[in-house]
Amino acid sequence: CKQWIDERVQEPHMQKKLVLVIVSIALLLDNMLYMVIVPIIPKYLRDIHAYDVEFVGYHNETQRYKNGTVIVRMTGGQIDYVHEEVELGWLFASKALVQIFVNPFSGYIIDRIGYELPMIIGLCVMFSSTAIFALGQSYGVLFFARSLQGFGSAFADTSGLAMIADRFSEENERSAALGIALAFISFGCLVAPPFGSVLYSLAGKPVPFLILSMICLLDGFMVFMVIQPKQNKPVDVSGERVQGTPMWRLFMDHYIAICSGALIMANISLAFLEPTITTWMASEMPDTPGWMVGMIWFPAFFPHVLGVYVTVKLMQRFPQKEWILAAIGLAMEGISCFAVPFTKSVGQLILPLSTICFGIALIDTSLLPMLGYLVDTRHVSVYGSVYAIADISYSLAYAFGPIIAGGIVSTMGFLA
Repeated sequence: CKQWIDERVQEPHMQKKLVLVIVSIALLLDNMLYMVIVPIIPKYLRDIHAYDVEFVGYHNETQRYKNGTVIVRMTGGQIDYVHEEVELGWLFASKALVQIFVNPFSGYIIDRIGYELPMIIGLCVMFSSTAIFALGQSYGVLFFARSLQGFGSAFADTSGLAMIADRFSEENERSAALGIALAFISFGCLVAPPFGSVLYSLAGKPVPFLILSMICLLDGFMVFMVIQPKQNKPVDVSGERVQGTPMWRLFMDHYIAICSGALIMANISLAFLEPTITTWMASEMPDTPGWMVGMIWFPAFFPHVLGVYVTVKLMQRFPQKEWILAAIGLAMEGISCFAVPFTKSVGQLILPLSTICFGIALIDTSLLPMLGYLVDTRHVSVYGSVYAIADISYSLAYAFGPIIAGGIVSTMGFLA
């Protein structure tokens, strides 16, 4: 039985399926950990008194009783958590900031030692960061855990996307595989807030992070058991291993640069909304239950998956027209972002968020396979560096988006 299982596992088509499963789980975990803190951490930091507090707009109300007792109450004001938006912005952005600095090294390493070992390294680091999130009880510890996740993501995400591009060499097959991986990314991003808010309300902060850390550990063992960390790099006619194109040269390719810029703009909308929408809802929709704050993202999962499916089908029918789909997605995002601050209820808010996620699906699903195609046709078919560039693009959006958004909200308000 064991021999039969080993033979089945080593079959090429089974190897492809296993690679897709392992990479999809890794991307799911990374994005769940990224987004699970959205409904948890803002409230948790207030509960542990991580901010300085000011009482704004209060006035004294005096009540006198017949027995001579005088009671003075402070009424009519609100509590102001000093620099809350800015500190939340830095906390959210720390992961992506670390990824920006680590990705050039991870891409270089992946191009030279293969995809499997960096995947294992990334998953081990992500497991550690998730466990620290579960146990951390101060802003500094949570900031460190968030930053450590960025280090792990730089290896796990880049090696995962590069592994798919390497194993699925045919263009339509690669587009479908990357589309499935993107569906897991979206599922992680959009299911994590309700997952986190419900478990946080019912069982406390550690539980959602402990669950994610255990799944992360299991995925790491799957890589060890199923895909041995051996080097399987292409060789040239002389038998020497093919060296990938340096990242700086890929950056100089204007087609790759345009794709990178579009990926940044595609994700800047979510990067602006993540650290700010929770506090905005607390002020504009104060009657919204805590568990529902996370649930606003869940309905957007279905338009995102629909966008992935539609894009893959359109790319198969109209090859070389990916740029049109990306342009449509960017236009949809812009219109939807404009509508968000004018919503007055949770139901109204879900509609523009869903449209934003549909637009992101159009952009990501059309451009990620294009990066692999550009490397195949204009450079060398080694994918670590080009998907490190894609990861840098995401990281730039999620690094500077929360910081800029936090500053704008604290000075000019959410509408700006």
